[in-house]
Formats: sequence, C-alpha cells, structure tokens
Amino acid sequence: MTLWWRRGVLVAVLLAVVVIPLPGEPATGPQPVACRGRTCHPTVSAQRWTSLLPGTWAIGRGPTGTVPVSGQAYVAVGDGVAVVGVGLTVEAYGLRDGQARWKLTLTALQPGSVILSVRAWTGVVTIGVAAPAGSGRTEIVIDNVTGVELRRYPAALFGGAVYASASAATVIGPAAVTSYDNSTGKVRWRRPADAGLAWRSDGTSVYLADSPGGSLGGAPVTGLRIINLTSGAQRSLSSPAAFPFAGSLAAVADDVALFSSADRITAYNASTGGMMWSMRAVVPEGADPVQHLLYLTSATGALLGVDPRTGAVRHSVSGATAGGSAGIYVVRGGVALGLDNGASGEAWGYSLAAGRVTWTAPGLPWPHYFADVSGVGGSAAQSGSTVVIAACQRLAPPPAATPTATPASTSPPTPTMSSPATTGSAATGSAATGSAATGSAATGSASGQGTPSAKATPSRPARANAAASRPAAHSAAAPGASAARSATPSATRATQPASGTTAASPSTAGTPTPPATASPTPALTPPPTCASPVLVALSI
Repeated sequence: MTLWWRRGVLVAVLLAVVVIPLPGEPATGPQPVACRGRTCHPTVSAQRWTSLLPGTWAIGRGPTGTVPVSGQAYVAVGDGVAVVGVGLTVEAYGLRDGQARWKLTLTALQPGSVILSVRAWTGVVTIGVAAPAGSGRTEIVIDNVTGVELRRYPAALFGGAVYASASAATVIGPAAVTSYDNSTGKVRWRRPADAGLAWRSDGTSVYLADSPGGSLGGAPVTGLRIINLTSGAQRSLSSPAAFPFAGSLAAVADDVALFSSADRITAYNASTGGMMWSMRAVVPEGADPVQHLLYLTSATGALLGVDPRTGAVRHSVSGATAGGSAGIYVVRGGVALGLDNGASGEAWGYSLAAGRVTWTAPGLPWPHYFADVSGVGGSAAQSGSTVVIAACQRLAPPPAATPTATPASTSPPTPTMSSPATTGSAATGSAATGSAATGSAATGSASGQGTPSAKATPSRPARANAAASRPAAHSAAAPGASAARSATPSATRATQPASGTTAASPSTAGTPTPPATASPTPALTPPPTCASPVLVALSI
C-alpha cells in the first residue's frame, strides 16, 4: 500500500492546507464566486435513506464529524449493500432502502483484534482484521446477502483482499499474492511478493512497486509487477533508464501508472513503462471512473480533472469556488460531492461542466466521510453515484458535572535544618516519572485521529475509510484530551536544588517547610456524545 506521507515537503504542505479543512472554519462553506445565495441553486432531496447506527458515537474535533466513541469505523458500498465495520462487529444495510440486512460479530480472533478495512465486491464483502500491535492480519470473506462467513485467509497488514467474488478471493498476503477458492479454501494460484510493497489496483490487475525495503524504505522504485487478479498472469516493467519511476506509486487508471514525488506527478504507460507526461506542484486526489478522469489538487488549491493518457486538463475548479476544493470529497459522473462540517452541515453537488453548485442538501449535522487509503472501499461506490456518510441528528445532553473535593494534606511539616548544601548530581536526581512521561494519548475515532475513515486523509475522492482516509493516513487529539506529557527535569532544575539537597538559608534555618503540593491535573473533557447517529445515503 502506498503511504502518502512519503511524498515530501510539498505534499505535506498540500495535504495540510488543501486536503484538510482547518478546525475553526465556518460550518457552512462559502458560496461559489458566481453564486452567493441559496436561491441560485436548488435545495434537493439528495438523501436516499437514513438509518440509525448501532453503538455509541460522538462528535470529533473540527471536520472529523460523527465517529465512534471507541475505535474506528470502516465502510464499503457496492453490489446492493452498504457495510459498516466497528471493533469486531459488521452490519450490512440494503443500498436501496437502508434496511438492516444482517449483523455479524466476528469471533475466534486474538483478544485485542480490530477491524481495519471493509471492502465490497460482487456477492461478498471482505473484512480485514488486524491482530494486536499490528502483528498480523486476517481477511474474512462474508456472503453479502446472508451475512454468513465463508472463509478466512492470512493477509499482509497493509494488504488484504484486492479482488473477491462468491467463488474466489485474491489476497495480498505476508509473502505472496494468492488466489483462493472460497468453496474449498484451496489455493488457485500464488505469486511471491514481499508484504511491504506498495500496491494499487485498477479492478483488473494489481500493481506492485518493487523497491528495497518496501513502501517504508524510501528507496526508488525499480520496477512494477502487474498481476491479473483472476488468472494470476504476471508481467514486469523495469523503471525506464531515461525517465525512471519518480516517487511512489499513487494510482492506476486506464492503463496509466501514476507516480507522485515531492514536487510533481509523473504518468507512465502501464503496458510499456514509458513516461507519458508530468505535472509540477500537484498531488493525486482520486478518479472519476465514469468520465475516465484523474483528479489532482494544485498548490493553489485548484481541483483539476486530467485525462490520464495525455495529461490534458479537462476540468478546473479554483480553490475559491464551491467553498474551496478542500470541501470536495469524491467525483462521480462529472459531479463533485462537497460537505460542510459542523452543526449546520450539508451536502452539495458541484457540476464540473457547468462550473457551479447545482444543488444543496441541508440537514446533515457533523457529517463524516469514510476513507480507505488503498482506494478500495470507503464511502463512495466504485461504480454508480451512491455515497454513504455518517451524521448526528441529535446530541446527547452533556453529563452533569461532578464536583471533586480535594482533601487537605495530613502529612506533618518537614523541618529543615541549617547545614551546607549536600553535593549531588542533577543528572542523578529523581525526576518524577510515570504515565505522564511515558503514557500515550487517548485513542479512538472520536479523537479525530487521521484514519482510512477520517476526512483528514491523503485523498478525498478515494478516501479514507482512513480513511480517509487515503489513509489515512492519515492525528488530532480529542476535544479536551491530554496528550502524553514528557517530564522535563532540566526545567525543574532551573528553579529547584537537586533531589535530596536543601539549600542553606539563614533566614529560614530551622523553619518548618510546608510539604510540596502537586499541581492538579485538569480533567479531560470527553467529546460530545451523539444521541442519534445515522448512516445517510446520498445520490450524486
């Protein structure tokens, strides 16, 4: 899997400025330059259905929106169902009416295992489950009509299913790309491949980027291995000598492999390996499979629809138009879906051909778009115009404040005797240690962590379920959450003597010294709880 944060300084800037709407922005985005009033684009019923979500959900910081209180949620849409996975629970909804189809709690897994991907295919859904501490992954195949588990296969942590049907599943595993027969569980074919290789799929083949150390190694990509997802036929492309593969594998579309580096993207012919075109100061944002266009974000914030074969710009949306491209998440059939966050959240459709917002759908408080950093899965179906998001129809009342009495210290005063200061090394003084220095920040989707499901992911159109989150990739602390604090003995030593020493003072010799009083630790403020979390299906 390509990890987008390897793109370098330019990419980091673009992701922070362009992809991630900043906390504190207005809840409703600005109107397009050519249209400043709601009357110039109609309010429409883009919602197909709304269904209550199980479990406890909360409101994350800034654009995070409605997320589970604990853990992260992953979503996939396709073949008539929308599937939500949280913790170890999977629930499917009918894509036509939003009715709950089935619910399955995954069992016989290591304690501490959690779902980290949900992907929808024809006839089945596949659920990636990570073992504790990322020590492994299991890919579980489930019938999308009955919710019956069919098979389990070993998978690479950042791999998993890249193709599946009722009869077979192709999985990127710990040491190979393997196709299995779902009826018997037997191997149909296997192609060796390191688990850490970056990969992308175009629905027909999976593309593996060969580089020393894999996607985390930072070494140049030396070649591509292209494996047909059904037959297992494999071919290889070497990095061209004249124009080597530049950066990391970012996307594949229409027989074009797109590489992203710190200062540009470069397109290569996926059949010959030859360079086709390049463009500076842009990052990939996803694709519109209906119109066969790639979408890129420029350093100026513009969203560009590009012909993958030629690099010609077919659509261009300025950063100031339609509330800024930072609010646009996915493009289908030439219509971009935008979301405004906050209590007055709404969805809006921007026609790239007409160059204006053509409809708005209000009444979506604290919307959340799910992302998958692999580009497989997430809020948007790979085909069709259906997108599902989470929203909060009603907040729960805030919990009543509980006053906490601080008992007076009962320790007797400690007399301080007049004597020369004892010698000692500040380096060996007993600086306070414990969870404040070594503990970790609170985790969970409500904290607004960058995930395949959060909005703050490397890609809007492909995110992703972070997720996001392209990835996510894809971390803000929970409202009021306290990040891990490090002990700073040096700051203490500037104002206090070394541990175990007491400076002599004629004026205070023999005077009782009150015991040291620890500074009170501020209480953590939990995120607002949502009393009515819903899954909403939109048609764009």
